Amino acid sequence: MQDKLQPLLTAVQRNCHISDARHAGDYTLCIYLLKMREYFRWEKRYTFKDNLPEGDVGDWLTQRENFWQAIEDEPFIDLPLDGEYYDPFDSAALNAALNPYGLVYSGGLGNQSTPHFFLGKLGYKEEQTDYTVLVSENEYARDLTAPPAMALGDTIFIRRESLRRMIWEKIEEWQWNKLDNAMGRAIQGFDLETSIEATLDELTGSLVESVLLHERGEVLAGKLLGPEWEKMLVGLPRSKAEIMIRAVRDHLADSLTTLPGLLGNGKDTSLHFYIANLPNMHKNIFPALIQAYESWVMTGKRTVIEELVPASKSHWTALASQILEVYRRHPDDYARRLQMLVENSKF
Repeated sequence: MQDKLQPLLTAVQRNCHISDARHAGDYTLCIYLLKMREYFRWEKRYTFKDNLPEGDVGDWLTQRENFWQAIEDEPFIDLPLDGEYYDPFDSAALNAALNPYGLVYSGGLGNQSTPHFFLGKLGYKEEQTDYTVLVSENEYARDLTAPPAMALGDTIFIRRESLRRMIWEKIEEWQWNKLDNAMGRAIQGFDLETSIEATLDELTGSLVESVLLHERGEVLAGKLLGPEWEKMLVGLPRSKAEIMIRAVRDHLADSLTTLPGLLGNGKDTSLHFYIANLPNMHKNIFPALIQAYESWVMTGKRTVIEELVPASKSHWTALASQILEVYRRHPDDYARRLQMLVENSKF
C-alpha cells in the first residue's frame, strides 16, 4: 500500500478495534477464543498449516483485551484521504475515492447492529443494472467478526480472504468431532491433511458464487421491504425477536436467489455448505428445509427441495409483509408481538 494511504489504514483499523472493544464479548467463550486465534493468525500472517505458538497467542490475547478496555468508550473516527475526511459509514463516497487506488472499503452494521469495517485490495468490480459487486482480495484492516459478505444499499461486498478464513474455521470446528453432517459432506473428498491451502482455495472459489447469490437476494429483498424494515430493526433491542426477524429476511433473500441458484448449478458441495452454515434460528423457523435436505441425502433426489423453493418464496414474502404490518400498528409494542408471530409461522 502507498505510504500516503497509511493514515487511512491506521484510522480504519482504529475503528475496527473500537467496534471489537464494544462487541467482542457478545460471543460465547468458545466461539470468542476460536475467533481470537484466527484473528491472531491473520494479524501475525501465519498460514493455516502453521501451528500457532500458544504462549504468544495467550500474551497477545491479554494485551488486546487490555487495549480494548482502554478504548471501548471512544467514538469512531473520520477517515483521512487526499486532504479530506470521510464519515466511516459513508462507504459509497470512500469507494468512489479509493477504487482508483485499487482498494475497497466497507463500513456498515451487521447482526445486532454491530458495526463492521474493513479495507482491502480490490480484486474486481462488477456493475449490473440493479447492483454493484466489489470483491476484495487481501485485507489490510478488519475487525474480529470480519463477515465474508455484506450488502449495503445497492452495493455488494465480497471478501475472499474472510470467506476463506470462515471456511477454515468451519473445517476446524468440524474436525473436533468429525460428525456425519452437512459440513462433513461438504468437505468430503478434499485433502485436509497435506493440501489445506489448496483445498481452501478450491472451496473459496466454489463458494464465492453461493455468497454472491445470497447478497443478490439481500438487495432484492431490500427493494421489496423498503427502508421501513431497517427502521424497524434499529428499534428492536438485542433479543430473540431481532434474531428471528433477521432470519426471516435471510430466508426471503435465499428463496429469491440462493436456493434457485444452488439447485440450478448442481454443485453438491455448495448446497451441503449452505445447510451446514444455517444458524440455529434459521433452522428452527424453517424445519421444512431441513427435512427436504435430509430427504435428498437419503434418496439422492433433489425433488423435495426443488418443490419447496417456490412455496418458501410465497411464505417468507407474506410473513415479511405481516411483520411490517404489526410494526405499523403497534410501534410501541412490536418486539413481543413479532416474536409470537414468527414462532407461530414456522414453515
